[in-house]
Amino acid sequence: MKLRFAPSPTGYLHVGNARVAVANWLLARRHGGRFVLRFDDTDTERSKPEYAAGIEEDLRWLGLDWDESFRQSDRLDRYELAAEKLKKSGHLYPCLESEEELRFKRDQRQKQGRPPVYDRAALKMTAEQLQRALDNGKKPYWRFKLATRTVEWQDGVLGRRQVKLPPISDPVLIRADGSFLYTFTSVVDDLETGVTDIVRGEDHVTNTGVQIDILEALGGRPQGRPGAIRFAHLPLLTDADGGPLSKRLNSMGLRQLRRDGIEPVALVGYLAALGSSQDPVAAPPAALAPGFALANMSRSTARFDPTQLLALNRRHLHGLDFATVRDRLPEGADETFWLAIRGNLDLLGEARDWWEVARGEIAPAPQPEEAEFLGAALETLPPEPWNEESWSAWTRALGAATGRKGKALFLPLRRALTGAEHGPELKLFLPVIGRERAVARLRAARGGA
Repeated sequence: MKLRFAPSPTGYLHVGNARVAVANWLLARRHGGRFVLRFDDTDTERSKPEYAAGIEEDLRWLGLDWDESFRQSDRLDRYELAAEKLKKSGHLYPCLESEEELRFKRDQRQKQGRPPVYDRAALKMTAEQLQRALDNGKKPYWRFKLATRTVEWQDGVLGRRQVKLPPISDPVLIRADGSFLYTFTSVVDDLETGVTDIVRGEDHVTNTGVQIDILEALGGRPQGRPGAIRFAHLPLLTDADGGPLSKRLNSMGLRQLRRDGIEPVALVGYLAALGSSQDPVAAPPAALAPGFALANMSRSTARFDPTQLLALNRRHLHGLDFATVRDRLPEGADETFWLAIRGNLDLLGEARDWWEVARGEIAPAPQPEEAEFLGAALETLPPEPWNEESWSAWTRALGAATGRKGKALFLPLRRALTGAEHGPELKLFLPVIGRERAVARLRAARGGA
């Protein structure tokens, strides 16, 4: 089994194409196959080395590796040979119409109530007419002559699928400047590198029908025969409201999610389960592979909900031990601090904020209306050393002295000690703050007295 992920290095990864990468990797690893990273970089104007490097970095961050990697720009000679084969077999034919001429033809067909399909007028050119045009400096582009049939295949997710080719214009595979289009190069690569399974988004279904026709013209095994390439199309992603995710891809880029503090295991676990019948689990890819199957995928669109991703990230953080995160915590942070604050984190970066609350200089808001109560709090504050029982002992004594309980007892203390109304459990957090800071903050909140 051999699968590939084929991004165009014209930008960085977003959750849409990262999901495709995850699905291909998991399938390859589950079945003991190979995973290929191929850069579709024939768009020389928009492709940039920094994007390719960024894609590799993002894949490694997700925990994905690859067995082979290559760039289409290194295989131009292979595309030339494949093109010559199609020209000799009559599948590739030269065209000379300008974009304006083609637009006029489309408009005329639409006015006549006919589909705006290319009329194959170029096929009527004689060899003499073509040569005359070439002698006059015209450069042809090349179209692939689609068969007059319906292409069918058994899709790994969507079930039986078919694409009728007659209503589709013959695709341009080679531009007038000699450069190749993705529709062609992708097929040549899949055939020559031995790809067995192609898993991609549902927006490629029509393209798959066209590419199967090209594939078979190049000698690929026909669909339904042993050894034919298998196809599977993942339903498209929408945003949390059911709208097109494409409008929000900038905010859903992997680089932005990394900056926001999303853990890679949370993201890969969420993407692996997205659109399936399984609940997401935050885990490294190798742990997810044994349970991943296209059969679990729904045929309906899947919603990418950042709040669900954040909830998974939160659950993951809450279960991490200190040794796992030690190197990513602020300098000086120990296990006591981590155990106190991990249950309050959505993102690991928030640990730095709580470290500042615990050990930094904060200025709690004055509570003049609580001056008497905070004075009693200072008087009943137990001596160090402190442990998890210190908070309970202190609040019992303070409650007995003031007659307070519940919110009236706890909230003024939390405001004074942390400057916030919500936060870590104070029986764990109070020892991290320490008595000296606690005294200073209680006095400041009391009004300095």
